[in-house]
Amino acid sequence: MANPGLDVAQLSESQQLALGTYTSVTNQEPSAAIPLLQRSEWNVQIAIAKFFDGEAPDPVAEARAALPASPPAASSHRETLNEFPSFRTSPASPSREPAPRVVPQPESQKSYAPPVLVQILLAPFNILTKIVGGSFSLIGYLLSFIPRLLPGLFVTRPSPRIRSGRRPLSPRDTAARFARELEEDYGSHGLHFFEGSYSQAYDLAKKDLKFLLVVLISPEHDDTASFVQETLFAPEITDFLNSNASELLVWGGNVQDSEAYEVSTSLNCSKFPFAALVAHTPQNSSTSMSTIARISGTVSPSAFVAPIRRAMEQQSSILTRARAQRNEQQATRSLRDEQNSAYERSLVQDRERARQRREAEAQQANAAQAARMKEEAEQRQVQKREQWRKWRAQTLRPEPGAGAVDTTRISIRMTSGERVIRKFDAQADVEELYAFVECYDLLGANDGAIQTKPDDYKLSYKFRLISPMPRTVYDVESGGSIADRIGKSGNLLVESTDDDDSDS
Repeated sequence: MANPGLDVAQLSESQQLALGTYTSVTNQEPSAAIPLLQRSEWNVQIAIAKFFDGEAPDPVAEARAALPASPPAASSHRETLNEFPSFRTSPASPSREPAPRVVPQPESQKSYAPPVLVQILLAPFNILTKIVGGSFSLIGYLLSFIPRLLPGLFVTRPSPRIRSGRRPLSPRDTAARFARELEEDYGSHGLHFFEGSYSQAYDLAKKDLKFLLVVLISPEHDDTASFVQETLFAPEITDFLNSNASELLVWGGNVQDSEAYEVSTSLNCSKFPFAALVAHTPQNSSTSMSTIARISGTVSPSAFVAPIRRAMEQQSSILTRARAQRNEQQATRSLRDEQNSAYERSLVQDRERARQRREAEAQQANAAQAARMKEEAEQRQVQKREQWRKWRAQTLRPEPGAGAVDTTRISIRMTSGERVIRKFDAQADVEELYAFVECYDLLGANDGAIQTKPDDYKLSYKFRLISPMPRTVYDVESGGSIADRIGKSGNLLVESTDDDDSDS
């Protein structure tokens, strides 16, 4: 039995998975789905079959119904578990039989192939049966002239056209064939039969909370022709069915078809022609379809319409309330889905904003780190340059004395406008001139500390020495001695290359 106080959060993981699978197929509320799943031992397939086919009578429930009525509070508490509210039926209301959902097995799947060994053992009997059957067929064909020679002994009676060996068709084609045969055999009619299988009409009636009128005929029955022509095709019945087409589905079948035969068996049809009115009965069970009216045999049009109209009037108010509650539940579900969708979109937007914010912060952090590393590298280059200048100022060759012979006298005009005249060793490299200009401001400012050359550092001079007239550039990259490049004397200018690297 279902526990009325059971909450979804109290279910196990497997039970919650079964509940989600069941509700996704049946679109039923969890409050009504949990009791049905419990009665089905949490088997999803059995619960879905019960939802569409209806539940069989429960002996335990019937025994409990025979006991004195429970207090109103408990009854009201149990009603909240159903998808639709419980409605009490009056004692005068007729008993309702469950109308199961019939899905016939395709003809292609009904053949049974015995094992190969059994086929081998039965092969002689099959051959003998075919031989005997063929012999009787030959004898019947040879003696077929006897009825024509003795017509008085053989009296033939006219019989309605009976179609044997009906080829199985699809549900839609079977329904079209049924309507076409009615028109061919009994004349035109104004009825609109459902174009599909019984299970499709059953599901549509259950889904839309409509009535389903099932009409079954047997061409072999003697009253079929009078029933169809005088009752089913009567204007009173066609007008009634067509006027209620918005809430009434009409499905018909010939019991010579497998599906109609199975439907007649499931509806406990004992006499043809037969009609049954099927409707969803939430007052009995939240998952059942019941037969609320039955008509067997040949009746007048008024006798045919009266029970159908009476049953529809009794059930219409219940189905109207059920439709209203289902629409309310659907509106609530739609509103909840829209809220969940809006919440999901908001979450996506928040995640996107957070991602963009993290990317911007990461870019700022990377830019700040790159700037800091660049500044530190520049500072290290400045320190290494200063260390190199101090080291090079200590390693410059001293100016040759007055008695020196192989010397070159050079006048250098600095970028500040100061002119410096100094003698250099004629065999010294041109780089000595560049080092002298680079370290000129450090000459004479030696504090006595011995400087070392910085590792992995090569100074790049940011100036060049030129001779104004004619203009001659004495670059340090070409090398050579001072005497070879400049001669005994020279007049040079220091030209900065910081803003004009293209001329180097």
